[in-house]
Amino acid sequence: MSYYITTVGQDSHRFKEGTGEGEGIMLGGVLIPCDMAFDANSDGDVLLHAVTNAISGYTCVNVLGGAADKLCLEQGIRDSSVYIAEALKDVHGAQILHVSATIECLKPKLMPYIPKMRSRIASLLDIPELSVGITATTGEGLTGFGRGEGVQVFVLISWKVDD
Repeated sequence: MSYYITTVGQDSHRFKEGTGEGEGIMLGGVLIPCDMAFDANSDGDVLLHAVTNAISGYTCVNVLGGAADKLCLEQGIRDSSVYIAEALKDVHGAQILHVSATIECLKPKLMPYIPKMRSRIASLLDIPELSVGITATTGEGLTGFGRGEGVQVFVLISWKVDD
């Protein structure tokens, strides 16, 4: 017998004060040109962190704040795709059917990068690119993210679980 569940993940990072020109941010495993940088220990990829947290919502193993901290702080592994791989170790046969992400930020403008982000996430999760949806919004500037202070992401993952 199969059943279906949905999990949610969230992450956010603020931008560092006084970051210089030419820096960029990692988002969805894609380097996006931006004159700001995230204030983070890792690469700060809030989209991959939110995906990791949504996977943890299924496995009940909190990778961020646990294994990811050890990988980042003790071993110097800052690549957030490694944290997704760590989270997937505890999935035990459940199948990811669809990922839906919404990103809130004022900058950078994300539309040109969404296809690359979808492709990268699909590759990391071994699912079809059509099974990854990403939207972006400024939220009409009602939060700090929409006013340009950082980036916030929410992710839903739909799963098929076989008994």
